[in-house]
Amino acid sequence: MSSATTPPPAEISETTRAARMRLPLAADVIKATAEKYGVCVRPFTMEVGDRDTGELRYVPVPCGSTVESVCLSCAKKAKALRQVQCREGWHLTEEPDFTPAPPSEDQTELLTLRADLVEAYRHTVEIGDHVEADELREEISSVDTELRQLGMRGRLPSIDLPTKKAVKRSTKRRQDAPNLPTRKVSKATVGREYAGKFRPSMFITLTCDTYGRVRDDGAPVDPSSYDYRRAARDAVHFSALVDRWWQNLRRVVGWDAQYFATVEPQKRAAPHLHTAVRGSIAHETVRMVTAATYHQVWWPNHDELIYGDRLPLWDMRTSSFVDPETREPLTSWEDAVDQVENPAHVVTFGQQVHSKGILGGTEESGRHIGYLTKYLTKSTGEVVEASSARQRDHHDRLHAELSITPCSPRCAVWLLYGIVPKGVTSRTTPGHCKGRAHRRSTLGLPGRRVLVSRKWSGKTLVDHKADRKAFVRQALAVVGIEKPEPEPSRLMWRKVESNDPQVPPRAHLVMRAIAERITWKAEYDRALLAAAGPPGDGPETSATPQAA
Repeated sequence: MSSATTPPPAEISETTRAARMRLPLAADVIKATAEKYGVCVRPFTMEVGDRDTGELRYVPVPCGSTVESVCLSCAKKAKALRQVQCREGWHLTEEPDFTPAPPSEDQTELLTLRADLVEAYRHTVEIGDHVEADELREEISSVDTELRQLGMRGRLPSIDLPTKKAVKRSTKRRQDAPNLPTRKVSKATVGREYAGKFRPSMFITLTCDTYGRVRDDGAPVDPSSYDYRRAARDAVHFSALVDRWWQNLRRVVGWDAQYFATVEPQKRAAPHLHTAVRGSIAHETVRMVTAATYHQVWWPNHDELIYGDRLPLWDMRTSSFVDPETREPLTSWEDAVDQVENPAHVVTFGQQVHSKGILGGTEESGRHIGYLTKYLTKSTGEVVEASSARQRDHHDRLHAELSITPCSPRCAVWLLYGIVPKGVTSRTTPGHCKGRAHRRSTLGLPGRRVLVSRKWSGKTLVDHKADRKAFVRQALAVVGIEKPEPEPSRLMWRKVESNDPQVPPRAHLVMRAIAERITWKAEYDRALLAAAGPPGDGPETSATPQAA
């Protein structure tokens, strides 16, 4: 080997072991390079086969993580896509078109076949022919799959008749909540225009109620009087409260208000909502709706734990849980709900409500979009990080309460209160639920931190991503670089096994992706330079042009 690649013996001997330990690892250099060029650092491998040529190749598929501590490149792409989605929908001037296509002949024929099969299925159930009923059920399932493939959406009627009447709760408003004026909600989603050219929208912040005085760092002044039970339950049911707020707002303003919202934790670890609302709404209306909005949790009472040291046991004969001493079966979820006369909990917002009018295309609008998406690349634990002993004690107390707060009708925590939740099996552990609400890292915050209404921009995230791809392909085509996309029917995708000896190492796939990304960037830069021309004469080079 040449001296250019191999250092002389004297140089090796003079380098200490401590100095060598401080040198960056090869894996860290690869990761830094991948992040520099926007390549996923932890892709999973897929085998792609071409039906026409017979070619087989291994393709790195991005992990799609939205947390930058997991994958910086994927998190940045996800954040940029959310920013595009927020910007395109916030200040729309025309109603998005959601006119459904008429049903096709194939769809109506399949639905006619389904109706006949359902009628035959119910007849076989009545006469007790279970073998024939199972075969008809499978055939109906295949018909449903074909209907979905033909582009039908919505829920099809169940093939089984309901065996139990659904429990209906009173919709009468609580006497301790102020009344709200209601209007018929129109289908309009675009806000009102003022002075022939101004169409402002809103930025609103909603918070939870107070549970006790807190310090500047979010820790309670008196932990013994801080209402941790209500804080935990409010966090678990916060998303339902937000849904109720949107319903009330639309009924009051009289039009189908659209929103782009993010849920983030405050310093006290309570969730609060930042939302961009299309159209202008009076500040007093926002405060009135917030004060009158509540959500009643019609669940069985769960104030006192019944089982602590000795947990319920699984009984193989009844396929349910029984008392560890008396061996009596526990109350089923359906029976417990039937006995509910009063809501187990009522969630309300706090008095702090912030609302502000925003004009589209302004610097203020862009700043608020950045504020909305500021923490989307961070996990909940990274947003609210305990840096002092009293903060850690506060989080521990809240987590202890969340660990005994049921999060859903299927939560295994219900067994601690003597109630068998839905969907229990022999593998269910009483008091142990894998839901996000019980994790120390989330402290009850909902799993969906971005809430977007269906008519916000008229597009899904997949549509926005397709727009970006189409724009790049169009820009490359101008300078003669064609990037044809193969037909999906030609390609066969298969997830490879971890022990497959033919799969290249992840580092090799990442290095190849870096080389491809460098090539793509050079081609795109060339297209931008060709499209720019003389200063001021070039076309728009943004996939999402700013509003005028």
